[in-house]
Amino acid sequence: MDLNTAQTARAAGVLVGLAVGDALGAGYEFGPALPASTPVYMKGGGPFGFEPSEWTDDTSMALCIAEGFLEERSGSEDRYSSTQRRWIDWARTAKDVGAQTRAVLRQSERLGFEGAARAFHERNGRSAGNGSLMRTAPIGVAHLHHSQDWDDLRDMTMRDARRFSVLTHFEDDAGDAAALWSAAIAHAVLTGELDIRVGLQERSHLRGSEELWLERIDAAENREPSEFRNNGWVVEAFQGAWSSIHTTRRPDQTGPEHLRAALEAAVRGGNDTDTVAAIAGSLLGAAYGIAAIPFEWLRDLHGWPGYDARDLIGIGLALATEKPVGTQWPAIPTMDYSSWAGSDSRETFRHPDDAGVLLGAVGALDSEEYDAVVSLCRVGSDQAQVGRRDHAEYWLIDSSENEHLDFIVRDAVNAIERFRAEGKTVLLHCVRMESRTPTIAAAYGAKIAGGTLMEALERIGRVLPRANPNPAFRRYLAEAGRD
Repeated sequence: MDLNTAQTARAAGVLVGLAVGDALGAGYEFGPALPASTPVYMKGGGPFGFEPSEWTDDTSMALCIAEGFLEERSGSEDRYSSTQRRWIDWARTAKDVGAQTRAVLRQSERLGFEGAARAFHERNGRSAGNGSLMRTAPIGVAHLHHSQDWDDLRDMTMRDARRFSVLTHFEDDAGDAAALWSAAIAHAVLTGELDIRVGLQERSHLRGSEELWLERIDAAENREPSEFRNNGWVVEAFQGAWSSIHTTRRPDQTGPEHLRAALEAAVRGGNDTDTVAAIAGSLLGAAYGIAAIPFEWLRDLHGWPGYDARDLIGIGLALATEKPVGTQWPAIPTMDYSSWAGSDSRETFRHPDDAGVLLGAVGALDSEEYDAVVSLCRVGSDQAQVGRRDHAEYWLIDSSENEHLDFIVRDAVNAIERFRAEGKTVLLHCVRMESRTPTIAAAYGAKIAGGTLMEALERIGRVLPRANPNPAFRRYLAEAGRD
């Protein structure tokens, strides 16, 4: 299945959505439910001492699955064996490993993973912890390229979700929850819709009845996340995550605003906050895409095995497209824009309202005039002359196809302001400084100097010789300026 631009952006958001939810909830894990007025941020800490913006075992175990798929495609090892080996390596140094998962890992060498999972279940009488649901996100994108038919795609996705679940979680509820959530992720990437019920039609991969799961979903939609206090159990983790998504959906709160509200609601629900928010984040990222996630959450996002947000985007795209990580953006060292006239210009122009903001084309990345970068086009991993935390990148297309244009504009302006408050000289650029650059520069100018966005664009046009935003951007500037 060939993904279009919007679907590709959504696929890129799955692992990042998982990780930002995980890191957001890490500092609140095992804490009480919080009032709706309590601010939520990536503070780190918690019972396992995570750094601010560091993801936990939820994302780390998911990455093992993701890289297992990629390793299988390279012909080295099948995805299940590769994943199991990676889990064992990860657990040796992990800050936190769930009790059930740790027990299975310890016994896996002697009994094999599925044997150890069965033994745990027989010994304890239950094994439906949330540990397999929290890591299921990669499976929701791993089969997108295999089939043109939704029924086939759903079948493959749910079968694999159950297969990966049973490696550590023998009980049927765990496999059902992972299968349903993975199907919803695949559906969200393809359509942009949030629909947790799409997997109920594929009965062959569910052990619980359709009526039972409909009852559980209905309960989630009619209760608050904080009411699912036993969210270490996979069913209540599933319900808590879906409740955080469903109860925060409003006509005036869509896309990026809904993503933030839902993840904050998941964290405020209390108890296993990182896991519930990670589960919710994977589906929200699938529905709204990478462009809906704010730079403040991406800037310092990191975790085992030494990855950051850019790495997660690359892995997500490789899973969804079957193109190896190193052969496509964002991993390639340099994006080639040589066919675009003027893209190689190193000349920069000072923003008329703030001399500390430089406006330029992608070629200006070769200069040494700046301390921070706001990129409005894709750039290679080695093109910017700054560290990744001083580089804000936006999935902004020079057309009318941007799903979250208002959010992207506002977030890019916020990133510029953040860098400037830190005393940095900022390079704001796109490919040719023609359409995207003047649009964001005008929004920034209007915010700091006043006047309408179109008046700010006139000021930009006096210093930026090629300023000519496309009709969609001009329409946005004119309409936003009237609000």
